[in-house]
Amino acid sequence: MEPLQCGTSPIVGFRFSLHPMTGDFIRVIKGALRETDLSNVWTHSDDVSTVIRGKEIHVFNAAKAIALHAAKTGEHVALSGTFSIGCPGDSAGDAFLDMPDELLNTDKTKQYVSSQFALYPMNNPDYMNIIYREVDRAKKRGVFNESMHYASGIHGDIHDVFAFYEEAFSNARTEEHRHLVMTVSMSINSPSHGGK
Repeated sequence: MEPLQCGTSPIVGFRFSLHPMTGDFIRVIKGALRETDLSNVWTHSDDVSTVIRGKEIHVFNAAKAIALHAAKTGEHVALSGTFSIGCPGDSAGDAFLDMPDELLNTDKTKQYVSSQFALYPMNNPDYMNIIYREVDRAKKRGVFNESMHYASGIHGDIHDVFAFYEEAFSNARTEEHRHLVMTVSMSINSPSHGGK
């Protein structure tokens, strides 16, 4: 049997956990998942997290919709997760790669998000230049917040933030180095946002 090669799968995955700051957290989590059209992605939830997998365009669309539906409850919500592509052995759910590109979640509700992200271009010796380039992209897009240890701050309207994340994720990998990991942490409806 041939060993699995890094970067051979085009499947994008996002494993995440939602943390509503309310005793009624089950309503917020399950409601956000129920309100999001997940028809174009493979999903699995357990008692810790949920994973969605499929085409890049649909994974980011579903991820944004879940965060937005959780935010629309008005509760303070934290979300943390990891996007990945090119993981060796990532083949389950590959039928979802045949889905058409039409986006199923099109809610345009504005929502302020404060977040942080970190890029990990796997096995790429030029990884620091790639990270600097994507941070510069965030500055040009107007969503950069601040530099910090082990991450970069990204904030703004949820649609602008996710558009940047999808663009950075797409541009941070190369044909030679296709295995990429990107972590994100978000805070939504926090009292510390001062009404943004």
